[in-house]
Amino acid sequence: MRVRIPIREYIGEVIHAIRFGVLATENGGQPYASLIAVTPVEGNVILLFATYRNTQKYTNLLQNGKVAILFENSGNIDLTLEDINVLTAYGHAEEVTGNTQKDCLAHLLRHPDLESFILSTGCAIFRVKVESYQVVQGIEDVKWWKINDPKVLC
Repeated sequence: MRVRIPIREYIGEVIHAIRFGVLATENGGQPYASLIAVTPVEGNVILLFATYRNTQKYTNLLQNGKVAILFENSGNIDLTLEDINVLTAYGHAEEVTGNTQKDCLAHLLRHPDLESFILSTGCAIFRVKVESYQVVQGIEDVKWWKINDPKVLC
């Protein structure tokens, strides 16, 4: 399935349709991946997620805030390589400190099933400031959208 709409619109549709992504972090040269619940805000240039403070993910984020979040929307095991669409957000994550009410509420509204987790005392909310998105369709069709650049880089 090829994207036939503007890349920013496609990114918005994917980000709002898929509630979970795979977060990639790194610490000391060791990559780490984990499933996270994601909430897009501020025109999809900020992505929110929560994690417990006593996790490897949290430690990695404090040491190195550079992250990638992968969203995959095929949902069908029988797809060919040409049919697969993957969206990856690249950016920098920082823990929300001080008044977290706005971000916490936004995350709760999108993920009400995670209320006890999000509101627990050991949970931290992170904001990812997205620097770029990569859309991969099939094996050779890769498009980029850099947030600070109004045009799409292919």
